[in-house]
Amino acid sequence: MNRNGSIAVYGAGGHTGRFVVQEARRRGLPVIAVGRDAASLPVEVERRTAAIDDAAALQRAFAGCSVVINCAGPFLDTALPVARAAIRAGCGYIDVTAEQASALACFDELDAAARAAGVAVIPAAGFYGGLADLLASTLVRDAAAADVTVAVALDHWWPTAGTRKTGERNQVPRQVIEDGRLITMPLPARRSEWTFDAPHGVQQMVELPFSEVITIGRHLRVRALRSLLASSSLEEIRDVSTPAPLASDEQGRSAQRFEMVVQVREGAHVRRAAARGRDIYAVSAPLVIEAAERMRQSSFDRMGAMALGEAFDVAGFLHALAPEHLELQFVENAAAA
Repeated sequence: MNRNGSIAVYGAGGHTGRFVVQEARRRGLPVIAVGRDAASLPVEVERRTAAIDDAAALQRAFAGCSVVINCAGPFLDTALPVARAAIRAGCGYIDVTAEQASALACFDELDAAARAAGVAVIPAAGFYGGLADLLASTLVRDAAAADVTVAVALDHWWPTAGTRKTGERNQVPRQVIEDGRLITMPLPARRSEWTFDAPHGVQQMVELPFSEVITIGRHLRVRALRSLLASSSLEEIRDVSTPAPLASDEQGRSAQRFEMVVQVREGAHVRRAAARGRDIYAVSAPLVIEAAERMRQSSFDRMGAMALGEAFDVAGFLHALAPEHLELQFVENAAAA
């Protein structure tokens, strides 16, 4: 792995990709925008083009880079081609997939190749997948006895075009963890109630697991894992009239506010961690750039396919994101929700 190479952002012309390029530049990191069409890519950085179905072009686009961050969904279609090209180019790989099947494919199919190349592959390192994995990794003490709940509230979910396209493409049955193993989520989806801090308060929730089931289960091997989303958010993204996110500050973030709570019950002990912030697409940028920056350091010696919470010092990673990007709260003896 070339530690001094640039960070290549594939899908840099998309909504999340632009946040990622912006965050890399803010930190003074060398970054290259890569995509299918040069005209759609940010003009303030070097641009390279490669189609997703052109393996040779992808490898050329990543040549000389240290890490490739894939922001181009649906990841069911892009993750493996981009990751394989990154590995062939000697680069680490990160993506922001919320798609369970995509993350699982990266873990199952890329581990051996990444180890042979001496690089790390970290799928699902964004808001979905990565953030819950980091929080759960701080809480779980006895994985064999841990029952984990992830609950997410958004005051609005203004979906991007990519989110809508992914929703149409991703028809793979969702998975949960029960009795320490992945199973297909029973239908109909379970409904419940959860109390968040202001401004969200009491929310009606629906079970809707994302890639955090795959990332957490990759290395924590918990006994059970449920993921809940506020029902109002699911209704918004299913409504074709819901608008796309609009910039509301100088960073281009929308006004959306989120809270993610991870609760771990081990016997009579309940621990809880909460992360609050603004704009789930924008906050994925500091998550993946923090990972990329650490992967470029000479002290990083991890190889193979791994989850975000498995790859790094979790406490240090979260500390680097707070309070600028995340407001964090940890409760060691919590009342179960």
